[in-house]
Amino acid sequence: MKNRLELLEQLQEIDSQVDVMKVAQNNLQTDLNGIDQALDDAREGLAACKARAAQLEKEKSELEASNATELENIQRSETNMKEIKTNKEYQAVGREIAAARKQVTELEEQILQKITQLDELNNQIAASQTTLEELEQNTEQRRSEKQSEIDKVQQDIDVDRLRREVITKELPANVLKRYDSLRAQRRGQAVAMARDGYCMGCNMHLPPQLYNSLFKYEELITCPHCQRMLILKLQPAQQ
Repeated sequence: MKNRLELLEQLQEIDSQVDVMKVAQNNLQTDLNGIDQALDDAREGLAACKARAAQLEKEKSELEASNATELENIQRSETNMKEIKTNKEYQAVGREIAAARKQVTELEEQILQKITQLDELNNQIAASQTTLEELEQNTEQRRSEKQSEIDKVQQDIDVDRLRREVITKELPANVLKRYDSLRAQRRGQAVAMARDGYCMGCNMHLPPQLYNSLFKYEELITCPHCQRMLILKLQPAQQ
């Protein structure tokens, strides 16, 4: 029984190590995904800026076309005024010209706003392009380094899994089944140390008779409080 308990202790140690390594591996994978995501975000951001610039350019062109039309209308009206004979018609054409000139002023202001927005956006596009190029240059190296770390952790996990297989072959199937069930129920901790009359898994006091039974190594004893398998651990003797 003592040998079986030692195997369970080793098994718990291996499983705990694997649990820690899996968490580390998941974190590394998150970092790796983040590298790719940063590159995707940079590309999408640049594409969005270019699309916005194209839209602004289109709007500016439409405003310029409208402005040109209004200027032509003003010129035509001014030419027509020379042939007008009545004061009423002259005043009507004058109002049309005034309205058109006001429209030209508003259009020119809008065109200027579009030019300003385009200048700012083009500066942003240039900066985004530089950032993207830098990301593209170092992303592959960063990805490779992070993947190497993930692979190294996986190698360590594989080694521990082989050690685990060796140990589990020496344990009875019913004990192993109970161990796995407890691990699932107790957040990965199926085995607990018993010391000075206490279960170190739940920190509860053990019945004296049960605790004394641990010294005999005759049977597999579990904590009556948390049901973990108990392994006796004595305080080292002081020199």
